[in-house]
Amino acid sequence: MADLTATCEQKASDFESRQQLRADEIVAIEKAVEIISSGAVSGNADKHLPSMLQKGSFAQLRSDLSAQAKGRVALYLSSRAKQLNSRVLSTLAAHVSDDPFNKVKKMIKDLIVRLMEEANEEAEHKGWCDTELSTNEQTRKEKTEAVETLHAEIDQLESSIAKLTEDISELTKAVAELDAAMAKATKLRTEEKAKNTETVADSEAAQTAVAQALTVLKDFYAKAAEATAFVQQKAEPEIFDKEYKGMGAENGGVVGMLEVIESDFARLEADTKAAEATAQKEYDTFMTDSKVDKSAKSADIEHKTAKKQDESQALTVKREDLEGTQKELDAALAYFDKLKPSCVDSGVSYEDRVARRKEEIESLQEALKILNGEDIA
Repeated sequence: MADLTATCEQKASDFESRQQLRADEIVAIEKAVEIISSGAVSGNADKHLPSMLQKGSFAQLRSDLSAQAKGRVALYLSSRAKQLNSRVLSTLAAHVSDDPFNKVKKMIKDLIVRLMEEANEEAEHKGWCDTELSTNEQTRKEKTEAVETLHAEIDQLESSIAKLTEDISELTKAVAELDAAMAKATKLRTEEKAKNTETVADSEAAQTAVAQALTVLKDFYAKAAEATAFVQQKAEPEIFDKEYKGMGAENGGVVGMLEVIESDFARLEADTKAAEATAQKEYDTFMTDSKVDKSAKSADIEHKTAKKQDESQALTVKREDLEGTQKELDAALAYFDKLKPSCVDSGVSYEDRVARRKEEIESLQEALKILNGEDIA
């Protein structure tokens, strides 16, 4: 490694010395050309030297200068190509030594023009890319947010519609149960009312009949008591221990039994009428409450049904909006993929490309200076 390093350093030193020598040589030759081109040499040569010899000498000198300049250009371009990692300069360096002097100069000038045109085109393309990327990014952002918002709104609507459907089903079931309960209560109330009416009528009829029977019996026993008293006033031999007054006067007798029966029928009538009044009141209260409850539930069903219809229509619109917005987002994403190859940095930034192209152009301009006989730093 030490030997290799020493060798490389020696070669680098030799190369610099050779380069310096060649540069000094070119300067000396150019100075010589300048002197030779003066009137003292060139003018006298025209007078005294053969024209063919003069022309051949100057042609040979110019040829040597051209070869020296092309060599310097080739080395310079090759060195800059390595520094800049420039394929353009590397390719040009390979052609400099082989092509004629004028052709090399024209090639360099054309290449400078082409690089400048490329720079202008890339600048215009960069402006277009910046605009398109910015617009596309804004579009993608807006459409992504719109899609997310629409998804959230659709989920909310679907949840609300499902809840409304469940509520409507439960309310409809509750209304049906209320209708069944009211129908059953009405049927039972009708049957009970008919039975109570019949019971009251029977009780009243029984009381009337018992009252008539009591009247008959009381009249009978009253007359019987008068007749017995009249007969027993006669002086007849006693047959019975005591006078017979009939069964009506004794406790628990027929009259007493009938009075108890009359009282029972009266109580049955009163109890039946009271029970009927209570049952009717309870029925009326139940029916009123049920109707109010049914009315409220029916109104709630109507309201929820209308709301469900509105939300179902809104859901349809949202789904259509989502489909359209998703297509727009997909289109924006596809366009972004198309922009990537020419607009998105792929390893080398726009600024780096501009800087490298600038250095390439400057290197070519320096190469022209070398070819034109100008010294460079």
